[in-house]
Amino acid sequence: MVSEEITAQLKKMYVKPGKKVDLAEFATSYKGANFTKEEAQQLLNEGLEHLAVMQDKLYAHNRYSILIVLQAMDAAGKDSTIKHILSGLNPTGVKVHSFKTPSSQELDHDYLWRHALALPARGEIAIHNRSHYENVLVTRVHPEYILNENLPGILATSDIDEDFWQQRFKQINRFEKNLFQNGTIILKFFLHVSKKEQKKRFLERIDNPSKNWKFSFADIKERAHWDEYQKAYEQALQETAQDHAPWFVIPADDKWYARLAIASVIYNQFETLTLEYPTVTPKQKEELTQAKAILMAELEEAAKSKS
Repeated sequence: MVSEEITAQLKKMYVKPGKKVDLAEFATSYKGANFTKEEAQQLLNEGLEHLAVMQDKLYAHNRYSILIVLQAMDAAGKDSTIKHILSGLNPTGVKVHSFKTPSSQELDHDYLWRHALALPARGEIAIHNRSHYENVLVTRVHPEYILNENLPGILATSDIDEDFWQQRFKQINRFEKNLFQNGTIILKFFLHVSKKEQKKRFLERIDNPSKNWKFSFADIKERAHWDEYQKAYEQALQETAQDHAPWFVIPADDKWYARLAIASVIYNQFETLTLEYPTVTPKQKEELTQAKAILMAELEEAAKSKS
């Protein structure tokens, strides 16, 4: 599935742990010329077929789970990406969670609690549309939201300093390290859309009646904080990029390419797991032989009754 060109492009999307992150250095659109949109779609279709086989092995193997994190600015294409990736997977083994504003019950727990409840079981894949990273992104831009958590020692936004955010990054890193050590493979994607492309998609949602429901005036208010969000993302990626929980900055101006890139990363990860179907025991083999004999005898009886 993964061509040499895509492999080279994926290396550019990978956020190196311990390195300073400048989103201006990451592309927002496909810069190559080796294949067209149609060719990419064909490649994606073939890749999704392979993913379906690997997902089946993941379920049968029952030792790993996979957590896919999708973060992005509004209109970057998270929903459509999920839709296309799911088209190749068995929905019984995939959980999709879209996290909204925390409820009063969720606010009565630590901020990781609701995300822990949505983690995949062994053999499953979970896709988190927005995630625990909202707690160092939207709250970074709007620190007043932190006050709703009723945290000890945080009585005003002035109490939320850089040490507070560094503590949160450490908490997230510990959370993900624990998941990894217990068999959860973590893949984190930031769909990197340009401000120009976001405006174009907002206008499409406004002008197209069938897409009006996707638009909220709150999106315009958040767009006004574009630079603040870019800085928040840069620090979040920089502080939490780990070998065991990697970040990939996906060019999102071209949705078709973003889908192909994300599917390629997932495919590569599956390849490293060396998944196998369980080996049956001698007793199970004997039972299979007996079961086959019984079924074949039924077929013979049915054939005799017809003759």
